Amino acid sequence: MNKSTPADTTFPRLLRAHAAAQPDAPAVREKDLGIWQTWTWGETAQAVREMACGLASLGFEAFDNLAIVGANRPHLYMAVVAAQSLRGVPVPLYQDAVASEMVFMLDDAEIQFVIAEDQEQVDKLLECRELQKDSGHAIRHIIYDDPRGLRHYTQPGLLSFEGLRELGRAYDAAHPGFFDVRVASGEPGDVGVILYTSGTTGRPKGVCQTHASFIAAGHGGVVTDRLGPGDNVMSYLPMAWVGDHLFSVAQWLVGGFTLNCPESAATVMNDMREIGPSYYFGPPRTFEGLLTAVSIRMEDAAAPKRWLYAKFMALAQRVGADILNGAPVGAGDRLLYGIGNVLVYGPLRNVLGMSRIRVAYTAGAAIGPDLFRFYRSIGVNLKQFYGQTETCAYVCLQQDGKVKLQTVGPAAPGMELRIADNGEVLVRGVSVLKEYYKRPDATAEVLDADGYFHTGDAGVLDSEGHLRIIDRAKDVGRMAGGAMFAPNYIENKLKFFPQIKEAVCFGDAREAVCAFINIDFEAVGNWAERRGLAYGGYVDLAGKPEVLTLIAECIAKVNADLAAEAGMADTQIARFLVLHKELDPDDDEMTRTRKVRRGFVAQKYAVLLEALYGGRSEQFIETQVKFEDGRTGSVSATLQIVDAKRYPEVRAAA
Repeated sequence: MNKSTPADTTFPRLLRAHAAAQPDAPAVREKDLGIWQTWTWGETAQAVREMACGLASLGFEAFDNLAIVGANRPHLYMAVVAAQSLRGVPVPLYQDAVASEMVFMLDDAEIQFVIAEDQEQVDKLLECRELQKDSGHAIRHIIYDDPRGLRHYTQPGLLSFEGLRELGRAYDAAHPGFFDVRVASGEPGDVGVILYTSGTTGRPKGVCQTHASFIAAGHGGVVTDRLGPGDNVMSYLPMAWVGDHLFSVAQWLVGGFTLNCPESAATVMNDMREIGPSYYFGPPRTFEGLLTAVSIRMEDAAAPKRWLYAKFMALAQRVGADILNGAPVGAGDRLLYGIGNVLVYGPLRNVLGMSRIRVAYTAGAAIGPDLFRFYRSIGVNLKQFYGQTETCAYVCLQQDGKVKLQTVGPAAPGMELRIADNGEVLVRGVSVLKEYYKRPDATAEVLDADGYFHTGDAGVLDSEGHLRIIDRAKDVGRMAGGAMFAPNYIENKLKFFPQIKEAVCFGDAREAVCAFINIDFEAVGNWAERRGLAYGGYVDLAGKPEVLTLIAECIAKVNADLAAEAGMADTQIARFLVLHKELDPDDDEMTRTRKVRRGFVAQKYAVLLEALYGGRSEQFIETQVKFEDGRTGSVSATLQIVDAKRYPEVRAAA
């Protein structure tokens, strides 16, 4: 591990340093057709050199922007550094964005060069190019990694990765010293990447982050968790997400550990078990999904296994997190926990692909304390980091031995925290954005005269300087009776249940809290099948009376918890309904990072809100939906509205 990363370096120079110091060590792996392929640091540096020279031969110049579209693939990560080697700027885009969404960012960033993963992305980019005809900005070159299905494509500007590298070798030979001069000319203050915001409240904005900011953020995490050569991380989250850029680019090039790219999104769990990563990260949704998979397996297990699991998990919930934190725990409980580690926790971590995990992180959205406690209780050193795209996802880091379930930790090295008079979290330090691309007005709105970035989150600092995020500031409100309403806090409690995939709560300026629920189709489907309950798809299953009763039981447990929490009794859920469709980014109900667009959902389903608050027992709705191939259709249902069980406030003893 490099504890003294030079302040005047860039990512291409970091790559060159690793290639010199550990040329034969594994830099990146990829599972392809069931076999793990490995690139050493020396091979990675050579591939980057050839890609960069190939781009130069096509006319890519300093400060040009290079779009990168695809899943986690070694060549795509190498393309990031190849663009930076020429003082260009990589612009990762979400690979599941439809052409009409993607063309906005291609135009906004004035993209002429694109690195794409495969035929699917090439087809989409060709559609984007068609849509750009009248925009004045058109894609000129599309370089693709996987050539399958593209042999007979004859559109202008298409080139394979191998073709690019061949051009690069020829250009390098004809222009000796060109590449090295370009790498040496790079400045730490150069924009190193443009990452587009998720667009929760409007059009996405391009966040310009410098080499210096991301290197400082990467260095802070590497030092905090003692990362370095020998560590392994699984890179499976969207390359356009700031968290992936922090872990899979910044920390990778600072720490010099090994990236592992799964064969596909569907094989991540199996690939993790094979690799046994020591370092792992994922948004709360990923950890919710893993817990759901475990719950389904346990429901299908024999009665003795279910009994054993329940007994030892109760013990883990009581003492597991304390043992992981190094807090005092009685000898008897420690002995029982050791037995549980052999019989339950160890095998469970292996099933999750976390048997070798030394440190794991979650971020991107608030994680419910119950879900957080579950992973720490079984011995997974899960911690939280906090930040935004505008701060390289680097504001707070939880440190070993100092993890609190309700906070995201203290300010990370090089960062300052301040709470504004209105409760908004303000941050200043090494990771704050340079600017929004071509948006000085938007930049001025979030950066004040003192250099503080206004996060838009509401939070409080405890006596030890640990930050607790309450919710998005714009979402925190007051109920008609005066009680504070933080919808995300309630939603996270609901999503701890494996049967609930998504929840949207409403209550600001209202007399009561009501909720939309998305069931987890796999978990609830498994539950229904074991009970002989026939169903014909999501709409049918979501409307079953038995399913509504199941969800009502989950909500009742959440309400019981809220009744026992100071000041939360009035925020118990009064009424709910189960939506007839899953909230979907393609239908604009969620961002590409799967954050709910709360205002849009409220407007789109206004008739359902009126029914919830109007005392109706059912409501018919028909909703337009978009399919992946661009077609549209509709789904309709009569939704039943259920009154939830509520509890009297539990007052603390005097």
